[in-house]
Amino acid sequence: KLILLDSLLQENRTQTELGTIMPSNVTLPPKENALFKRILKCYEQKQYKNGLKFAKQILTNPKFSEHGETQAMKGLILNCLGRKEEAYDHVRRGLTNDLKSHVCWHVYGLLQRSDKKYAEAIKCYRNALKWDKDNIQILRDLSLLQIQMRDLEGYKETRHQLFQLRPTQRASWIGFAMSYHLMEDFEMALKILEEFRKTQKKPTYDYEYSELLLYQNMVIRESGDVDAALSHLELYEQAICDKITFKETKGRYLLQLGRLKEAESLYVELLKRNPENHEYYKQLEVAREANTSEEKLAIYVEYQEKFPRAQAPKRLPLNFLTGAELETRLSTYIRAALRKGVPPLFVDLRPLYLVPEKFQLIETLLTSFLDNQLKVSSFESSGSPQESPTSLLWTYYFLSQHYDYKSDYQGALDLVNTAIEHTPTLIELFTLKGKIYKHAGDPEEAVKWLDEAQSMDTADRYINCKAAKYMLRANKVAEAEAMCGKFTREGVPAMDNLNEMQCMWFQSECALAYQRLGQFGESLKKCSEIDRHFTEIIEDQFDFHTYCMRKMTLKAYVDLLRLENQLRSHKFYEKTAAVAIKTYIRLHDKPLQEADSNNDKNCDELDPSELKKRKNKAKKAKRKAEQEKAMAEQDKKRKELHNKNKKKNEEELDSPAKDELIPEKLERPEEPLEEAAKFLTPLLTLATNNINTHLLAFEIYLRKGKVLLMLRSIKQGLVVDPTNYQLQSCIGRFLHFVATSSTIPDELKKVLRSSLPPALEGKTCSELNTDFLAKHKEELPAQVIGARVLAAVEPKRMEEAVKMATQLDPSLINRNLETCREVLELLNQGDFGVLGKNSAEKYKEACREIFPIAKCFKNSLVVVSEKEVTNNLSNHTSSQERDIES
Repeated sequence: KLILLDSLLQENRTQTELGTIMPSNVTLPPKENALFKRILKCYEQKQYKNGLKFAKQILTNPKFSEHGETQAMKGLILNCLGRKEEAYDHVRRGLTNDLKSHVCWHVYGLLQRSDKKYAEAIKCYRNALKWDKDNIQILRDLSLLQIQMRDLEGYKETRHQLFQLRPTQRASWIGFAMSYHLMEDFEMALKILEEFRKTQKKPTYDYEYSELLLYQNMVIRESGDVDAALSHLELYEQAICDKITFKETKGRYLLQLGRLKEAESLYVELLKRNPENHEYYKQLEVAREANTSEEKLAIYVEYQEKFPRAQAPKRLPLNFLTGAELETRLSTYIRAALRKGVPPLFVDLRPLYLVPEKFQLIETLLTSFLDNQLKVSSFESSGSPQESPTSLLWTYYFLSQHYDYKSDYQGALDLVNTAIEHTPTLIELFTLKGKIYKHAGDPEEAVKWLDEAQSMDTADRYINCKAAKYMLRANKVAEAEAMCGKFTREGVPAMDNLNEMQCMWFQSECALAYQRLGQFGESLKKCSEIDRHFTEIIEDQFDFHTYCMRKMTLKAYVDLLRLENQLRSHKFYEKTAAVAIKTYIRLHDKPLQEADSNNDKNCDELDPSELKKRKNKAKKAKRKAEQEKAMAEQDKKRKELHNKNKKKNEEELDSPAKDELIPEKLERPEEPLEEAAKFLTPLLTLATNNINTHLLAFEIYLRKGKVLLMLRSIKQGLVVDPTNYQLQSCIGRFLHFVATSSTIPDELKKVLRSSLPPALEGKTCSELNTDFLAKHKEELPAQVIGARVLAAVEPKRMEEAVKMATQLDPSLINRNLETCREVLELLNQGDFGVLGKNSAEKYKEACREIFPIAKCFKNSLVVVSEKEVTNNLSNHTSSQERDIES
């Protein structure tokens, strides 16, 4: 907007000097022209009411009541005040009165851009250029939209025009060269950059010139000529200011070209600067052609002697060593860390756990260390040298994490409790205890210990966030919000402030918590907020299109463009999209009743007394929601008052508020599958290497009855992960759908048969499922998947399916808490019919013996009694404390 203002001010200055306004049909006399300039000034200073007042003075004059450019500027100001309908009305009237004014078209383009209608804005700018084809500012705005929309061909043409009009400006050269680079016309881009480089002065230290050279080198490398890229780098070594980037880039080139000796000397220099960089050691191994364990070990021994305090040369050999050498070095490494008290030692060594021999060795070493310390206060059985008590503490801490990793939760709890008795003031012990309870299936107990840890250091933001996350995992959203509120801005509700700060980890956990609670509207609201964050991040590119060219941060700018192209492949979006899609599918399968939006169960199955209780509960919930809404409105008013006091010099907000996300509307969509498809589309474009993308796509297409799209999802899933169990379920249901559906035309069935993967040709759902179950008869997750398919396609064999899903033989692989909890949910939800629901209690009792800590397998009476005991103990403790204080 400021750029447009500069253009308009410059334009009107020129018009005043010439004594005419062209190509406008109406010429303003000096008095009105001065008012028009004041409108522009008010727009620049965000004095929107004054701007409207001056516009009114011009437009109330009968001679100029239809002055197009004034009407357009009035519309632009109204748009800034959030009065969009009036804004569009005035701008359109301005265009009607002055179709040949590039200013009116330019302003109309700005309105379209503010509404994210970039294609329409580009059309407006092109119309403006018809009447002023050499207007620099319109061309710049057009180029910004084109690069934002990734219209690279149009961007190249626009930058070419700007280059011809302003050949002396640096941005013209850079933008012109970059347009060819992004089109992968490296030869032309390099010619332009080289010509521009020749025009630059070469001072002794110029970071912008250095960035230009590194960008030029990047283009040469991407063209595939590594030799030329290395020569260019060496030629301009003195002019490049970023020496670390220079050496790292040169080292990669030398390795690619096979010049290993030169690469070796370079990485030796880099290791002198930073002996903790793991990548340098890997590159040095390549440069020295160290292929065997002995050759690699020699490198790390050398650097252990050179840098005795460095950790990397001691840790990295543990990845490839075996036998006695590994035991010796691993023992030395762990002892040093235990003596020093390194909390993340377990995280550091966890990659070694993937090798069973190393996993067993670590357990043997740590167990012997613990026994020896308890007996003779030393790591050695001989009792020499003696160790400090803190070494014993950190041994407990490590072993507790070790047992937690191997799912021996009781053993882990025993060790961490012993450690707490040893040192009751160490926060890490309480966080670990909470983590163990979380893994063991008791999220509420986990919250209790994280809350205890947080109370020991209320200024620690990390512990605060951990406690909030555990609360969300236990579905305690209000408590989590209050916990985060300790670190958010005062005077603003914590949830609003976290949304403003784009705190996506919190919002994604909130979405999951609301989904588990059956509050689908709130869950979808959080998903929509996260989706908006990604949209905002894409919009924020506008700030960098001109800035990066002005500051010459060209490499970073190209990296930014490429990052934005793949933005929605980020794990936060993938996680959020999965929650949203699953929620919409749930709302499609079981739409919410009007009476009770939180009712997950079918009311027809309830007896009258239970139904009456549920209705009363719904009324209470509705009253509570109304009270909360009233409080929220009061908070909103306080927030507005706070903002007005803070921005008292600003009469109006710069931009209108976004559309409000109303949970009640979100949880009752007219087309749930279409809403789910909106979240799916970016995943199909950017996350095709993730099997979950194709599984989610299949679920949507199955409900839509789109057989070709279902087949496409299956074929893409087979490319990504052919052994995925959920994919086998999709294949079985697809074959069953095709075999039983009467709506598929014969021609389409022929296409399907010819397009099936070879492994599925001539197979039926039952045959495929039988083969799958036989192949994975010892894996419980596979048996559960097979049982679900069997129950869905052959209801007569429901008893067999239930028996298969509820088996708990100790010899089964992956008979873990997550799988058993999923089975219990399937039984309760009715996936295995009435027989499954009747089997749920018996299955819960069997699981309770295997997972005694897991809350989901406990009876509700047991849980309530445990809570009462805990409350009584806490009340007794607090009364004792009061007695002591008195």
